Amino acid sequence: MKLDSNSHSVFLLYYHLILVVKYRRQIFDDDISNRAKEIFAYIAPNYNMDLQAWHYDKDYVHILFKAHPNTQISKFINAYKSASSRLLKKEFPQIRNKLWKECFWSQSFCLLTTGETTTDIMKNYIESQGPEDKRKKRENNGG
Repeated sequence: MKLDSNSHSVFLLYYHLILVVKYRRQIFDDDISNRAKEIFAYIAPNYNMDLQAWHYDKDYVHILFKAHPNTQISKFINAYKSASSRLLKKEFPQIRNKLWKECFWSQSFCLLTTGETTTDIMKNYIESQGPEDKRKKRENNGG
């Protein structure tokens, strides 16, 4: 196992984040998920974070990311939710038809550390989420 380091510490911090669409509206498709993932990957380095795995279902996303000890995760999550909400609604106007108000994401979220679980196990778990037809498609395509 390769550990990360900075000038004052050695660490290996993986987090599993689950974000849910407001009212559990079924918003996500491949295009919207890909754009949301791009936004995450663009913002994450500003917070010393690195995207490791991403998967979505129609009303939520699972994200595995690596962080530094000085990462302000709650500030990042708020920044990501705000930016992605604004950009996704602007770029995909059909989203507005499914939401009652301006919010895209639910106010709450789930954030877990991966603990003793290996990242391969976490990636497999995240990739196993969602509709069965999407899982079979990924398995048939080798990833």
